[in-house]
Amino acid sequence: MSQSDYDYLCEFLKERSGLALAPDKEYLVDNRLLPVARRHGRKTVAELIQMLKAPDAGHLKVEVTEAMMNNESYFFRDRVPFERLADTVLPELLRTRALRKKIRIWCAAASTGQEPYSVAMQLDQRPELAGWRVEIVATDISGDAIERAKSGLYSQFEVQRGLPIQMLMQHFEEVAGQWRIAERLRQRVEFQTANLLTDFSWLGQFDVVFLRNVLIYFDRDTKLNVLARVREVLAPDGYLLLGAAETMVGLGDLFKMVPETRALYRPHVAQRKPELVVVPGGARVA
Repeated sequence: MSQSDYDYLCEFLKERSGLALAPDKEYLVDNRLLPVARRHGRKTVAELIQMLKAPDAGHLKVEVTEAMMNNESYFFRDRVPFERLADTVLPELLRTRALRKKIRIWCAAASTGQEPYSVAMQLDQRPELAGWRVEIVATDISGDAIERAKSGLYSQFEVQRGLPIQMLMQHFEEVAGQWRIAERLRQRVEFQTANLLTDFSWLGQFDVVFLRNVLIYFDRDTKLNVLARVREVLAPDGYLLLGAAETMVGLGDLFKMVPETRALYRPHVAQRKPELVVVPGGARVA
């Protein structure tokens, strides 16, 4: 693959998915795109890139983009965000949403569904949510990943990654050597294909947004763009959860970290400037 081919692919991926490839990632490109090239009767990634430049390469563009995405996921990944959901986020939402009894949660970049199903299992163990309407929306750029997630079917290896045995027995059923999550939990999650680089306001407003392990693939400008639009769909008193390796350092003041936590943020609400109110005998600040 020539330098011009690599530069073309980098620009293509950044425009379509936000993925910012470093100059030394040719090995990653070969590893993920060579199987795609062979499926299309091509021997090299360079030949595949030439196909990608054709005017009628619409389906191939989707296939290449999805092949380059990192869809690795597992149940209760990193643990800490789920602990914060249990001990900080849910108690606060139970208090502030007590009148309407409704909570909306968005799992962005949900991959093959382990994250939203982990959230669903966690909520299933909260008896105080009885009578509440809890909506979990899960999105990903990959249509193939979303279809897998909808099926709720996982291999023995996948359920062994992060899922306690008691939860496996409580929330899954064995199906021909694989494990399918319970129907009641599958019905709790609405799966949609969505690209974080494009408008997602149609999803509505949320009380909680999981945006984990995706910002690390974007450059700074793309991160700021995505975060600004996430803030627009997050309730002013809502919560944003990032991945363990992600931070808001250097990304402005759109969000502020919840004290004494890790990767848990709330929208930063600018303080209203004091108004000078003139009253008889002088002035006071309101």
